[in-house]
Amino acid sequence: MIRLRTGGPDRVVAVGAHCDDIAIGAGGTLLTLCLARPGIRVDALVLSGGGGEREQEERAALAAFCPGADLRLTVLKLPDGRLPAHWEEAKAAVEELRARTEPDLVLAPRTEDAHQDHRGLARLMTTAFRDHLVLGYEIVKWDGDLGRMTAYQPLSPETAERKVRLLQEHYPSQRHRPWYDREAFLGLARIRGIECHARYAEAFAVTKLTLDLGE
Repeated sequence: MIRLRTGGPDRVVAVGAHCDDIAIGAGGTLLTLCLARPGIRVDALVLSGGGGEREQEERAALAAFCPGADLRLTVLKLPDGRLPAHWEEAKAAVEELRARTEPDLVLAPRTEDAHQDHRGLARLMTTAFRDHLVLGYEIVKWDGDLGRMTAYQPLSPETAERKVRLLQEHYPSQRHRPWYDREAFLGLARIRGIECHARYAEAFAVTKLTLDLGE
Protein backbone atom coordinates (compact mmCIF):
# COMPACT_ATOMS: atom_id res chain seq x y z
CA MET A 1 0.00 0.00 0.00
CA ILE A 2 1.21 3.50 -0.84
CA ARG A 3 0.93 5.76 2.18
CA LEU A 4 0.60 9.53 2.29
CA ARG A 5 2.50 10.34 5.48
CA THR A 6 3.28 13.52 7.35
CA GLY A 7 6.78 12.30 8.19
CA GLY A 8 9.55 12.44 5.62
CA PRO A 9 11.00 9.37 3.91
CA ASP A 10 14.06 7.55 5.21
CA ARG A 11 14.92 5.81 1.94
CA VAL A 12 14.67 7.28 -1.54
CA VAL A 13 15.30 5.83 -4.99
CA ALA A 14 16.16 8.24 -7.81
CA VAL A 15 16.65 7.11 -11.39
CA GLY A 16 17.52 8.76 -14.68
CA ALA A 17 18.04 7.62 -18.23
CA HIS A 18 20.92 10.09 -18.63
CA CYS A 19 23.35 11.92 -16.41
CA ASP A 20 21.71 15.21 -15.27
CA ASP A 21 18.09 13.91 -15.59
CA ILE A 22 17.70 13.42 -11.84
CA ALA A 23 19.22 16.79 -10.99
CA ILE A 24 17.11 18.67 -13.54
CA GLY A 25 13.86 16.92 -12.69
CA ALA A 26 14.16 16.52 -8.94
CA GLY A 27 17.30 18.31 -7.75
CA GLY A 28 15.39 20.77 -5.61
CA THR A 29 13.38 17.98 -4.01
CA LEU A 30 16.55 16.03 -3.21
CA LEU A 31 18.11 19.13 -1.66
CA THR A 32 15.00 19.70 0.44
CA LEU A 33 14.85 16.09 1.61
CA CYS A 34 18.54 15.68 2.38
CA LEU A 35 18.87 18.96 4.26
CA ALA A 36 15.81 18.10 6.36
CA ARG A 37 16.83 14.49 7.05
CA PRO A 38 20.62 14.05 7.49
CA GLY A 39 21.70 10.49 6.82
CA ILE A 40 18.77 9.69 4.52
CA ARG A 41 19.63 6.85 2.14
CA VAL A 42 19.49 7.65 -1.57
CA ASP A 43 19.89 4.81 -4.07
CA ALA A 44 20.44 6.33 -7.51
CA LEU A 45 20.64 4.64 -10.90
CA VAL A 46 21.55 6.24 -14.22
CA LEU A 47 21.36 4.10 -17.35
CA SER A 48 23.84 5.89 -19.63
CA GLY A 49 27.03 7.93 -19.45
CA GLY A 50 29.17 5.52 -17.47
CA GLY A 51 32.93 5.37 -17.76
CA GLY A 52 33.66 8.90 -18.91
CA GLU A 53 33.26 12.62 -18.31
CA ARG A 54 29.51 12.36 -17.89
CA GLU A 55 29.81 9.88 -15.05
CA GLN A 56 32.33 12.10 -13.28
CA GLU A 57 29.93 15.03 -13.60
CA GLU A 58 27.05 12.96 -12.28
CA ARG A 59 28.91 11.68 -9.24
CA ALA A 60 30.02 15.16 -8.23
CA ALA A 61 26.60 16.65 -8.93
CA LEU A 62 24.53 14.11 -6.99
CA ALA A 63 26.91 14.36 -4.05
CA ALA A 64 26.17 18.09 -4.03
CA PHE A 65 22.42 17.60 -4.47
CA CYS A 66 22.31 15.04 -1.64
CA PRO A 67 24.30 16.73 1.16
CA GLY A 68 24.75 14.52 4.22
CA ALA A 69 22.97 11.57 2.59
CA ASP A 70 24.01 7.96 2.35
CA LEU A 71 24.27 8.14 -1.44
CA ARG A 72 24.72 4.94 -3.46
CA LEU A 73 25.04 5.72 -7.17
CA THR A 74 25.32 3.36 -10.14
CA VAL A 75 26.00 4.73 -13.63
CA LEU A 76 25.68 2.28 -16.52
CA LYS A 77 26.92 2.48 -20.11
CA LEU A 78 23.78 1.95 -22.16
CA PRO A 79 23.92 4.04 -25.37
CA ASP A 80 22.08 7.34 -25.26
CA GLY A 81 18.82 7.28 -27.22
CA ARG A 82 18.79 3.51 -27.63
CA LEU A 83 16.98 2.22 -24.55
CA PRO A 84 14.32 0.30 -26.52
CA ALA A 85 17.09 -1.75 -28.16
CA HIS A 86 18.64 -2.45 -24.74
CA TRP A 87 15.43 -3.20 -22.88
CA GLU A 88 16.64 -6.37 -21.17
CA GLU A 89 19.76 -4.65 -19.79
CA ALA A 90 17.72 -1.73 -18.50
CA LYS A 91 15.12 -4.05 -16.96
CA ALA A 92 17.82 -6.10 -15.24
CA ALA A 93 19.37 -2.94 -13.78
CA VAL A 94 16.02 -1.75 -12.41
CA GLU A 95 15.25 -5.17 -10.95
CA GLU A 96 18.67 -5.28 -9.27
CA LEU A 97 17.99 -1.86 -7.79
CA ARG A 98 14.62 -3.03 -6.53
CA ALA A 99 16.18 -6.10 -4.90
CA ARG A 100 18.55 -4.07 -2.76
CA THR A 101 16.26 -1.41 -1.35
CA GLU A 102 12.76 -0.86 0.05
CA PRO A 103 12.24 2.87 -0.54
CA ASP A 104 9.62 5.18 0.90
CA LEU A 105 9.75 7.33 -2.23
CA VAL A 106 10.80 6.82 -5.85
CA LEU A 107 11.80 9.70 -8.14
CA ALA A 108 11.73 8.75 -11.82
CA PRO A 109 10.89 10.15 -15.25
CA ARG A 110 7.17 10.44 -15.97
CA THR A 111 5.46 7.95 -18.25
CA GLU A 112 4.22 10.73 -20.58
CA ASP A 113 7.72 12.03 -21.33
CA ALA A 114 8.31 12.41 -25.08
CA HIS A 115 11.90 11.13 -24.94
CA GLN A 116 11.95 7.40 -25.59
CA ASP A 117 14.66 6.72 -22.98
CA HIS A 118 12.82 8.66 -20.28
CA ARG A 119 9.48 7.08 -21.12
CA GLY A 120 10.90 3.57 -21.24
CA LEU A 121 12.58 3.90 -17.85
CA ALA A 122 9.38 5.33 -16.37
CA ARG A 123 7.44 2.27 -17.47
CA LEU A 124 10.02 -0.06 -15.99
CA MET A 125 9.84 1.74 -12.65
CA THR A 126 6.09 1.48 -12.23
CA THR A 127 6.25 -2.30 -12.72
CA ALA A 128 9.31 -2.95 -10.54
CA PHE A 129 8.12 -0.63 -7.74
CA ARG A 130 4.45 -1.54 -7.69
CA ASP A 131 3.67 -0.74 -4.06
CA HIS A 132 5.67 2.46 -3.73
CA LEU A 133 5.01 6.14 -4.16
CA VAL A 134 6.54 6.89 -7.57
CA LEU A 135 6.77 10.57 -8.49
CA GLY A 136 7.40 11.23 -12.17
CA TYR A 137 9.56 14.31 -12.68
CA GLU A 138 9.52 16.56 -15.73
CA ILE A 139 12.32 17.82 -17.98
CA VAL A 140 11.73 20.80 -20.25
CA LYS A 141 12.73 20.10 -23.86
CA TRP A 142 12.18 20.91 -27.53
CA ASP A 143 9.35 18.37 -27.77
CA GLY A 144 7.01 20.58 -25.76
CA ASP A 145 5.69 17.72 -23.66
CA LEU A 146 5.00 19.58 -20.40
CA GLY A 147 1.53 18.87 -19.07
CA ARG A 148 -0.78 19.15 -16.09
CA MET A 149 0.96 17.82 -12.99
CA THR A 150 -0.59 16.31 -9.89
CA ALA A 151 1.99 16.65 -7.10
CA TYR A 152 4.22 19.51 -6.04
CA GLN A 153 7.24 20.05 -3.82
CA PRO A 154 7.55 23.75 -2.97
CA LEU A 155 11.09 25.10 -3.05
CA SER A 156 12.37 28.00 -1.03
CA PRO A 157 13.99 30.75 -3.15
CA GLU A 158 17.33 29.72 -1.66
CA THR A 159 16.83 26.10 -2.71
CA ALA A 160 15.68 27.04 -6.21
CA GLU A 161 18.73 29.26 -6.67
CA ARG A 162 21.00 26.58 -5.26
CA LYS A 163 19.60 24.03 -7.69
CA VAL A 164 20.31 26.26 -10.67
CA ARG A 165 23.80 27.07 -9.41
CA LEU A 166 24.65 23.39 -8.95
CA LEU A 167 23.31 22.51 -12.41
CA GLN A 168 25.54 25.13 -14.00
CA GLU A 169 28.51 24.21 -11.85
CA HIS A 170 28.52 20.44 -12.19
CA TYR A 171 27.46 19.81 -15.79
CA PRO A 172 29.83 21.87 -17.96
CA SER A 173 29.30 19.43 -20.84
CA GLN A 174 25.70 20.65 -21.15
CA ARG A 175 26.20 24.42 -21.04
CA HIS A 176 26.22 24.74 -24.83
CA ARG A 177 22.65 23.50 -25.11
CA PRO A 178 20.18 26.32 -25.86
CA TRP A 179 17.69 25.18 -23.21
CA TYR A 180 20.24 24.64 -20.46
CA ASP A 181 20.16 27.97 -18.68
CA ARG A 182 19.01 29.78 -15.57
CA GLU A 183 15.90 31.25 -17.18
CA ALA A 184 14.58 27.85 -18.27
CA PHE A 185 15.08 26.18 -14.89
CA LEU A 186 13.83 29.03 -12.73
CA GLY A 187 11.01 29.87 -15.16
CA LEU A 188 9.52 26.39 -14.95
CA ALA A 189 9.99 26.34 -11.17
CA ARG A 190 8.17 29.69 -10.93
CA ILE A 191 5.22 28.43 -12.97
CA ARG A 192 4.94 25.28 -10.86
CA GLY A 193 5.19 27.45 -7.77
CA ILE A 194 2.22 29.51 -8.91
CA GLU A 195 0.23 26.29 -9.28
CA CYS A 196 0.78 25.32 -5.64
CA HIS A 197 0.80 28.77 -3.98
CA ALA A 198 4.58 28.90 -3.55
CA ARG A 199 7.33 31.03 -5.03
CA TYR A 200 9.02 28.03 -6.68
CA ALA A 201 8.28 24.32 -6.91
CA GLU A 202 9.10 21.10 -8.66
CA ALA A 203 6.12 19.23 -10.05
CA PHE A 204 5.52 15.53 -10.49
CA ALA A 205 3.06 13.16 -12.12
CA VAL A 206 1.50 10.42 -10.00
CA THR A 207 -0.03 7.52 -11.88
CA LYS A 208 -1.53 5.79 -8.85
CA LEU A 209 -1.86 6.78 -5.19
CA THR A 210 -3.49 4.88 -2.33
CA LEU A 211 -4.28 6.91 0.76
CA ASP A 212 -4.09 5.59 4.30
CA LEU A 213 -5.46 8.43 6.42
CA GLY A 214 -6.64 6.39 9.38
CA GLU A 215 -3.31 6.12 11.23
